[in-house]
Amino acid sequence: MKQTTQIGATVEEAISLALQKLDHTREQVDVEVLQEGKKGFLGFGARNAEVRVTVKEIVQQQVNKETTSHPTPVVEEQSFIEETFENESVLVNEDQSIHHEQQQVDPIEEAKSYLTNIALGMGITDLTIEHESDGKYVSFKLSSEKAALLIGKRGLTLNALQHLTQLILNKTAKSFMVLQMDVEDYRERRQVALEQLALRMADKAVRTRKPVSFEPMASYERKIIHNVLANRLDIETYSEGTEPNRYLVIEPVK
Repeated sequence: MKQTTQIGATVEEAISLALQKLDHTREQVDVEVLQEGKKGFLGFGARNAEVRVTVKEIVQQQVNKETTSHPTPVVEEQSFIEETFENESVLVNEDQSIHHEQQQVDPIEEAKSYLTNIALGMGITDLTIEHESDGKYVSFKLSSEKAALLIGKRGLTLNALQHLTQLILNKTAKSFMVLQMDVEDYRERRQVALEQLALRMADKAVRTRKPVSFEPMASYERKIIHNVLANRLDIETYSEGTEPNRYLVIEPVK
């Protein structure tokens, strides 16, 4: 009984690969689906399809009969064996080369490819990514005509993309890497805006002698405000609430 088990991205792909390996048509085999393929979400939870393909008994009998009726001469058989051995040696070398290449995957390029695929899913086809690296720190600078989609409200989409892309980056990195991602200098502009807002709110707290609160924001944005007001002696800053609704408060010193 001639049979093979094959893995592919989808059931159809796995069947096609198995047919090539067995050198038979779809009508000449029986197919058993061992596992359905699954695409997953944003690259997570993906699963390959797996099938078992068996050459039908009547087809195998015909092949055996033809082989018996037309025996291969000894010289030709020896040549065939040698050629097969040489081909398998090449395949082994190719497999080793592929395995070596997989070990040499560039984590930064892998992260860029992942991010590009997410952007395509968002309808963004003109994404460009520039990167800089310094030790374990890596920065991605993104550009697109649809930059607003990548940033999202108060940078929430950008923060989510940064988190997911850092996970992908560290899947193949030899040591832990920290990713900082920006779109069209959004983070720099946001920092300037937060610093100016912090100074105005601090002045308001001192003037009214009452605490003032900010809207909920990410921890790194709260840190920007803490830092810009750190040297002021007439107010104090602290955070309240729980993530993701944690917010910063400025209170005048009494």
